[in-house]
Amino acid sequence: MTDSIGRLVAFFNKFPGIGNKSARRMAFFLLRQEEPFLRAMGNAIAELKDHLFQCGECGNISDSDPCPICKDMLRDRSTLCVVESIDDLASFEQAGIYNGLYHVLGGRVSPLEDQELSEECVDFLLKHIEDTGAREIIIATNPRMEGDLTYYTLLEILKERSTDDGLKISRLAFGLPVGGSIEFADRMTLHTALESRIISK
Repeated sequence: MTDSIGRLVAFFNKFPGIGNKSARRMAFFLLRQEEPFLRAMGNAIAELKDHLFQCGECGNISDSDPCPICKDMLRDRSTLCVVESIDDLASFEQAGIYNGLYHVLGGRVSPLEDQELSEECVDFLLKHIEDTGAREIIIATNPRMEGDLTYYTLLEILKERSTDDGLKISRLAFGLPVGGSIEFADRMTLHTALESRIISK
């Protein structure tokens, strides 16, 4: 294998879920493509972050600020679904089972990785809740240890710092497999978890 192909395989190996065999297959697929395709793909990768913004309201990534979801006045603004990552938001949107607003934490509580929710992250969430006037916060963290710790941390923060005594806090039910990830869940599993969510407050 040449150095050029080896470098490409090494890059593909860094992708989540891509092993060495898949990385080689992707590299050889590109090798068979015409130059215009390769240049267009290279430009798309190089310009990936040039035209994207982080939504100042929810933390989503979009080509506008605020993002299309936050700008959509037809969405249910009484519910705010708090997710760990943009991948999780995309999974809910692709499933088409939720019509409220989102908030992307962009982090989680994980003692093993020395991760905590920063004060900026917490303040951003509290401001979003206040600005939207949401009546229910759905904490949609992943059903594993880090997701549990993140959920209980957020629950404690919201109980202590929320000025709205009538704010309802719920969590996804266990239609999601313990130890799994939202981004890999199918539509029916997400629907079951969302519809059977557990009220915490």
